[in-house]
Formats: sequence, structure tokens, C-alpha cells
Amino acid sequence: MRWVALTAVAPVAWGTNYFVTHEYLPADRPLYGAALRALPAGLVLLAVRRRLPRGAWWWRSAVLGLLNMSVFFVLVYAASQLLPTSVASTVMAVAPLTMMLIAWPLVSERPRTAHLAGAVIGLGGVCLMLLGGAGGVSVAGVLASAAAMLVSSFGYILAKRWNTGADVLASTAWQLTAGGVFLLPVAAAVEGRPPAFSGQTLLAFGYVTLIATALAFAAWFTGLRHLPTGTVGLIGLLNPVTGVLLGTVVAEEALTVQQLGGLALVLAGVVLGRPGRADRRSVARAASRTCPTPVRNE
Repeated sequence: MRWVALTAVAPVAWGTNYFVTHEYLPADRPLYGAALRALPAGLVLLAVRRRLPRGAWWWRSAVLGLLNMSVFFVLVYAASQLLPTSVASTVMAVAPLTMMLIAWPLVSERPRTAHLAGAVIGLGGVCLMLLGGAGGVSVAGVLASAAAMLVSSFGYILAKRWNTGADVLASTAWQLTAGGVFLLPVAAAVEGRPPAFSGQTLLAFGYVTLIATALAFAAWFTGLRHLPTGTVGLIGLLNPVTGVLLGTVVAEEALTVQQLGGLALVLAGVVLGRPGRADRRSVARAASRTCPTPVRNE
């Protein structure tokens, strides 16, 4: 359960990230917004874990950085600006099923019945929470959020396939740094000079960088190392739950009976998909079969 609790830090932080991005970050600078989220977070983790990639990890870091950080962050930034916080985070409720299906061929993790049932129950709970919610939803925002979900689901499973035996903090730092390096020249070419930031915007970027990125991704990839994909995907349902609860608290609106019922279904789905003994033995055997990836201390 400690791995479940640690992994839960990530979706909760990401659920708050939608609100912070929507309210405090510049709406017309998604490329700079994504670059300034990825690169500082990567450098912070590199300062904590002073290791450089070696061998195959140079190109692996580039591929994962492009998927999990560059493309994903831009799409999430756009979705956060175009959609209400609850709607933007809710599209991610499809991620558990997507991750399970991708993990089956890539990492040979066949989804258990409990995982599939938990995903369906959780998705139903999220839909119940948002039924009759905000109208006039941006189609472009929904497409951006759906694309972010697909890209990240594939990238996370690819990271799980490659990360076994590698240092989690180091590989996370490499991905974030590579993603930021990719984005900066593109942002300069497309969006011109960096925007001038107020003190409030800098504080918001500080939260997004340190909590919603560096800490969240380190926790998420650690969870992917120690837990079955189905369990990690279900924990991700805490993302839309956080978005809905945060929007409710900020708007000072009481949760309806319908929303409380949906919240209960989501939590039931997460509990249903928690790892059993067979799952833990399977993950342990997979880790023991993989030799550590060599890294160079700096």
C-alpha cells in the first residue's frame, strides 16, 4: 500500500495542475508554458541525482522525453486553457483502460478481471460526477485532452518497459530535460520572445515545476516500477476526482448527492484494482529478471 500511496501523489498533483494552469499561466503561450514546466523540473532532479544517461538511454531519454514531456505537456497546457478544470481532467478517466490495453503487448501484463472491472466502475463514477456539468465545451480542448491521454498512456508503458532496473529519479530527470530542450527552440521560433511574468505567475510556475512535475513524475514512474499497470492506471482516476473537488471548493459549491455517489464509485474502482499477491509476485519476478541499466556518476 505504500507504493499505492506514493503513486497517488502524481494524479492528485496533476489534478491541481489543470486549475493552476487555467487560472494563473498565460493562455497564449503553450509552448513556453510546457518548456518552462519540463526543463527546470529536469534540472532539479538532475541536481538531486547526478547521473547522465549511457548507451541506449541517450535515445530512450529522447523518445520518452518527446512523448511524456514535450508533446504531452503542450497538449495538456492547451486543454487546461480551453476547458474547465473538471472537464479537462475528466478525459483522463479513459487512461486506465488505454494503459491496460497497451501494456498487454508491450510489457506482457494481461489485465485482470478486477482491473478491468475497476476501470469501468471508476469511469462510470467520473461520468456520474460530471453529468450535467459545464456546457459549451470546446471541441479543440477535448481533442487536445484526448490526444494527451493517448500519447501519455503509450509513453508511460514504454517507460515501464525500459525503466526496469534503471534509476527512477535519473531516468525521470533525463526525460524532463530532453523534453524541455526539444521545446525551447520550437517555442522561440513559434511564439517569439518569452513572455514577461508577474510574481504570481512565477509562483504558479514554481508549483507546476516542483510539485506537479518533478515530484509527481518521480512518484508516478516509481509506481510503474513497483505496481501492475492496471493498478497504476486506476490510481490515475484520482486526477479527475481532484479536478472536480478543487473546482467545487474554489467555487464554494457543495457536492451534490450525485457527485458524492460518483466519487464513491471512483474510490471503489481504485480499491478493486489494488494489487493482490499474484500481482506483487509477478512484478517482483519481472524486476529480478532485468539487469540494472548502467549509468555514469557525475
